[in-house]
Amino acid sequence: MKHLKNSRDVGLQNTWKEKLLPEFEKDYMKNLGAFLREEKAKKKIIYPPGKKIFNALNLTDFHEVKAVIVGQDPYHGKGQANGLSFSVENGVVKPPSLRNIFKELKADLEIEEPTNGNLSNWAKNGVLLLNSVLTVEAHKPGSHYNRGWERFTNKVLELLSENKEVIFVLWGKKAQEKVSSINLQDNYVIKSAHPSPFSANHGFFGSKPFSKVNKMLKEKGLDPVDWKL
Repeated sequence: MKHLKNSRDVGLQNTWKEKLLPEFEKDYMKNLGAFLREEKAKKKIIYPPGKKIFNALNLTDFHEVKAVIVGQDPYHGKGQANGLSFSVENGVVKPPSLRNIFKELKADLEIEEPTNGNLSNWAKNGVLLLNSVLTVEAHKPGSHYNRGWERFTNKVLELLSENKEVIFVLWGKKAQEKVSSINLQDNYVIKSAHPSPFSANHGFFGSKPFSKVNKMLKEKGLDPVDWKL
């Protein structure tokens, strides 16, 4: 993919580009770029579209991040993934995990479920919606695990961890594996079960992550997140 072909044109448009550019010079990212180009050459369909691979970072600049919600890998159905964890494009049917997120949002803050599942407004309000793995082959969930994305997103979390003003929201075991990249002495971390139908009833529902994030931000003297979409 062209975004990973040239380290000076990586598809990042803001402060993240400066902070992450050294990663693109490392072998693991060069290998990842080669893998993605090979997959495209084989006519494989990769989600999200190339211009949206780094959408999460482009919509929420480094200095604007108040909270991070860590996902796994992008949705693998046609037209779903837009580069933001748990989010789908406008007009796309909301996946079950996202429906459960909206149920908890209503229970927590009495915010009604929005008509669509595009979470871009959260991103623009300081919520970095970061998947651990930023690409996936169509209809093959987990197909781009262990190709280098995990190391890249670990670096993102390490950089944010140095900020000491970011709330990290880790839903499920996969996301909680990322805790090793976070300075726990200086940062708040919110953990719970994943919002998927398989686990939401085992600790996600009732966890009140949205009000907790805002409470922690206020304790730091920062403005809360506007969770309305």
